Amino acid sequence: MFRPTKRFVLALAVVVAALPALVLADTRERLDEAAEVVRDLLRMPDKGIPADLFAKADCVIVVPSLKKAAFGIGGEFGRGFAACRVNDAWSAPAGIRVEGGSFGFQIGASATDVVMLVMSRRGMQKLLSSRFTLGGDASVAAGPLGRSAEAKTDALMTAEILGWSRSRGIYAGVSLEGSTLREDADANDAMYGRKVSNREVLSGDVKAPESAARFLAALAKH
Repeated sequence: MFRPTKRFVLALAVVVAALPALVLADTRERLDEAAEVVRDLLRMPDKGIPADLFAKADCVIVVPSLKKAAFGIGGEFGRGFAACRVNDAWSAPAGIRVEGGSFGFQIGASATDVVMLVMSRRGMQKLLSSRFTLGGDASVAAGPLGRSAEAKTDALMTAEILGWSRSRGIYAGVSLEGSTLREDADANDAMYGRKVSNREVLSGDVKAPESAARFLAALAKH
């Protein structure tokens, strides 16, 4: 039978005490990465996300470095942030986890930046819930690219959420259908120092932390 020594107990206590600081540092790093993704949105006016669509969006979801892997059975996992427009300003960011899977004969792995624009109030209501599925609970479509892209197709006119991915600086439309989005409680705890729900944050009831300054400054330009 294992009997922990005093040294072991002390070491464990140090690790446990350090965990909140480590989570906070990781959250701040991802917030800065998300800010960089947003800043890049308009740097490629002919091949990037259309500014007119961004201006019409009720909410935005940014997931830097979404991990995708496929070895017979594909899957994806990422952690990012969402913000919604409240009284002509952006709300504080709320932590979001993206989880999903796909089946097929595929081999490979990648990490891409993902941006989703929520284009309707109904889509926003889905985002305020603790968990929902793209393509199931909320309609989703691959977003168009280009400076003057308009909602010319049925998908763009009816989709509640539009999605893009960016790999190696190149954007492409992506639907992410079947993926599940849910609250990232650990990120929210780290940012706000207390338990808060995404509904509270995205409704504008929570003050943004200093760690989100770059992210919100990037959003404010759109």
